[in-house]
Amino acid sequence: MQSAAISGEKSGAKAGRVTRRFVVLLLVALLLISLACLAFRRAGRWLVREDLLAPADVILVLSGGMPQRAQEAAAVFHRGYAPEIWVSRTQGAPAELRAMGIPFTGEEEYDREILTHLGVPESAIHIFPDPIIDTEQEIEEAAREMRRAGKTSLIIVTSPEHTRRVRALWNKLVGANLKLYVHAAANDPFDADHWWRNTRDAYAVVREVLALFNVWAGLPVRPLSNCSENSPCGAGHS
Repeated sequence: MQSAAISGEKSGAKAGRVTRRFVVLLLVALLLISLACLAFRRAGRWLVREDLLAPADVILVLSGGMPQRAQEAAAVFHRGYAPEIWVSRTQGAPAELRAMGIPFTGEEEYDREILTHLGVPESAIHIFPDPIIDTEQEIEEAAREMRRAGKTSLIIVTSPEHTRRVRALWNKLVGANLKLYVHAAANDPFDADHWWRNTRDAYAVVREVLALFNVWAGLPVRPLSNCSENSPCGAGHS
């Protein structure tokens, strides 16, 4: 009888330990799920990383995000933050289109027209000489142009979800020798708090998160810089 009682007590204690472990594991799982849900919901807001505007030598309109980025650059210009606006020249396929008798107009020309339409003098607009494919190349060309022109500070205007990656790329490729202010287009339609509700914003968040991992990993995935007949250049975007 005493042996059976002891055996029952041991079985009960073992069952109690199993139950406690299950409860602990369940609580840990619920905590991880809650954190994952919070991270999911906050991903869009986390990507938005702006600086306070300050006077600079020049404003740069990154490719993509038409017409909002150019519109915001014009607004920043008219507020007196910089006397010049630079515009990225996107990589296109003009040779292939000319061969088909189709005229080609790069995105940079539309940005120029938006800027002049909004009252920016033509003399204050400069389009980069070299075409770019992605943000990494834009950052590198911006730094080259700044050093060539003796500029020391720059305001980059881009889309809200793109701001954190721009800052990360600048820190990695340029450093602190040249001053950067990252500014988001105020009228961009990106919904940082509900980004999962439409395909445009969902795609933007996934793209930006993956691109940030690429930056943090040391940029092992490089831009496609060679264009050929079998692999034509597409329009650059950020």
